[in-house]
Amino acid sequence: MTIASNLKTTIKNNILIVDDHPFIIEGYKNAITRYNPKDFEFLISQAKDCESAYNIITDPDTTVFDIAFLDISMPPYEEKGIYNGEDLAKLISEYMPSCKIILLTMYTELLKIKTIIKTINPSGLVIKNDLTFDELIFAFDKVIKGKTYYSESVLKMLSLSEEDTIEIDQFDKQILFHLSKGTKLNDIPQYIPISLGAIERRKINLKELLKVEEGSDIELVREAKNRGLLF
Repeated sequence: MTIASNLKTTIKNNILIVDDHPFIIEGYKNAITRYNPKDFEFLISQAKDCESAYNIITDPDTTVFDIAFLDISMPPYEEKGIYNGEDLAKLISEYMPSCKIILLTMYTELLKIKTIIKTINPSGLVIKNDLTFDELIFAFDKVIKGKTYYSESVLKMLSLSEEDTIEIDQFDKQILFHLSKGTKLNDIPQYIPISLGAIERRKINLKELLKVEEGSDIELVREAKNRGLLF
């Protein structure tokens, strides 16, 4: 038997981590690099916000990622319509459809969790309050083996029943986002490719949907956050 035949080839994986907290990125990296080091080799790229992540994902020289860890709530990249980790997940699915996506969030609202699963269908969905070093390794192990991982809080929420399901489209989300930032209604058409009249109608519909017909824009934004439609 030759020496070469005794050598075991390691499996190489390209990983993307996107989070606006550097210490969290380091924690993820520490866990990943300790995962089965005899069999796996990891090349890790990182980004701190939606803009830097967008630039990495869309760069033609970027090697396709095998797994991406995405924080849902991050500084947006409004110029490209990337407002959070969900939008980054959709971007990755467009550029790298084979990439397994793990979304991490502090959000614990049932409607929001169901919406994420329906629109993104991530390989992993983790409530950050559930996350420990061992739990991260466990989640990574399941995803890298082609399985789906939901953290304990996600599973508990999904076990609940909810009759009143509310869904809104991307334009509604952008309207809510700009209202939350204090953008004047007349100025929103600068950021969203629909008319002022359409935006006004959508705002009225949102108020009816969230049962704040007589409320202010601030109350609309507050209720949208409570319902998990904005964060």
